[in-house]
Amino acid sequence: MRQKGILAIGMCALLGLAAPYAQAAQLRGVTLVEAEDGSTRAVLDLSKPADYKLFTLANPDRLVLDLSGGSLAGGFRAPSPNGVVSGLRTGKPSEGDLRVVFDLAGSVQPRSRIEREGDSARLVVELLGGKGGAAKAAPARTIEDVIGRGERKLIIAIDAGHGGKDPGAIGPTRKFEKDITLAMARELAAQIDADPGMQAFLVRDRDVFIPLHERYQRAREAQADLFISIHADAAHNKAAAGASVYVLSLRGASSEAARWLADQENAADLVGGVELDARDKNLAAVLLDLSQNATMRVSDDVAGEVLAALKGVGKTHKHQIERANFVVLRSPDVPSMLVETGFITNPGEEARLSDPAYRKRMAGAIVTGVRNYFSVQAPPGTWYAARQGTLGGSRQHLVSRGETLTLIAQRHGVPVNSIRAANKLKDDTVRVGERLTIPLAGGAMAGLPE
Repeated sequence: MRQKGILAIGMCALLGLAAPYAQAAQLRGVTLVEAEDGSTRAVLDLSKPADYKLFTLANPDRLVLDLSGGSLAGGFRAPSPNGVVSGLRTGKPSEGDLRVVFDLAGSVQPRSRIEREGDSARLVVELLGGKGGAAKAAPARTIEDVIGRGERKLIIAIDAGHGGKDPGAIGPTRKFEKDITLAMARELAAQIDADPGMQAFLVRDRDVFIPLHERYQRAREAQADLFISIHADAAHNKAAAGASVYVLSLRGASSEAARWLADQENAADLVGGVELDARDKNLAAVLLDLSQNATMRVSDDVAGEVLAALKGVGKTHKHQIERANFVVLRSPDVPSMLVETGFITNPGEEARLSDPAYRKRMAGAIVTGVRNYFSVQAPPGTWYAARQGTLGGSRQHLVSRGETLTLIAQRHGVPVNSIRAANKLKDDTVRVGERLTIPLAGGAMAGLPE
C-alpha cells in the first residue's frame, strides 16, 4: 500500500477560529452523484461541523477521509456504488476518530469544502478523474451505439415530506405522514431506477428532519432534471379524498427570486459562476427571471402528465393542477412539483396509503406521467433524447406556453416548412399541449444529441 500524500486538511471553524470542535460529529449519511462531466460528488451529511483529513492511496485506488472525533449515526447505511466510487467502508483508525474509505475505479483529484446548515453541516468532496482516465477520440456513432450506451440518465430527485421531529399529518389510526411519504418515496425510487433512462435521487432516505430550503438545494447539487416532493394531505373533513398535484404559484416564485438575488453568492451561481457587481443586478434579475419562467413551464407540463396518470389509479381531489407557495418548490432552475398522494385524515385513504400494493400503483402512475413528458421533451444528451432520435426518422415535441413554430423549428434545427408539412398545418399556429412530429433532417441520425 503506497500513500500518495495528504491532499487536504479541513478546518470548519467560524471566522478563522482554529480550535477543534469540542463535541463529536456524527456521520448521518453519504450521497454519491455522478455529474455529466464524468466527475463524482460525495456529500457527507454531518450532525455538526468537524475537522477532517483527506488523502488518497494507490494500488488499489482509494480515497480516505478521517473525521476528527467522528462517529456513525444510528441507522447509517452505506450508499450504492455510483460514478468512480465502487464501494464505501468505515472504521476507527484511532480512538475518537472515524475513517471513511471510498474504493475507487481509478485515480482521482479530490477537492473538498464544508457547508454549514444551521447547527449541522455537509462535507462536499468533488472527485475529478476516475474511470475515464485521459480523454480519447470517440469513434463515429451509430444508432446501435447510442441506444446501447444509453447516454446519460435523467436524474429525478424524490423528496419524502416531513421526517424526524416533524411527523406531518397524523391519521385516525396514528399513522404518521412522514412514514407514509418515505415508504412511497422508496417505492417511487425503485420504479424510477428500473427505467433505463432514469435514475432516482432520494433527498430523504431515512427518518430525519431536513429544512425545507435544504431539500431543493440537495436536488440542485445532484443536478436533478426534476424534483418531486411526496406528501399526504390532511383536512378537518374526514370525507375529503383524492390525490392532488401542485406547482409553484407566481407569488411564491416572485418572493423566492428576491431571496436569491439578496444572496450574492447564489446569484453568481445562477448565472454560471459569473460574479455580479452592483451594476449587474438588473442583468442578474433578468437571467433569473428567464430561468425561472422556463422552469415553471416545464413544471406545469410534467405536473399535468402526472395528474392525468394519477386519474387512472383513483379519485383526484381536483381535476387540474393546483398552485401554492410551497418552499420546497422554489428552486429557480429545477422543475418541481408536489404530489399529495391522498388524505391521511380519511380512514379509507389512510389504509390505502399504508398498503404496499396501493403505493406501488400510485408510484407507477407518477413514473408514467414523468415518462410521458420526457418521451417528447427530453433534454439533449439523455437516453430519452437518443431514443427519440431513432423513432422512424422523427421525434415528438410537446408545445409549451410561449413557444412559436419558428422557435420550435430553431430548437430542433429543421425548417418551419418541414414541421408544417409533417403535421399538415395550414398556418404557423400551434396550441399549448399540442404534440408535433419533428422530421429529422438528413436521415435517421440527424438530430441525435452529440
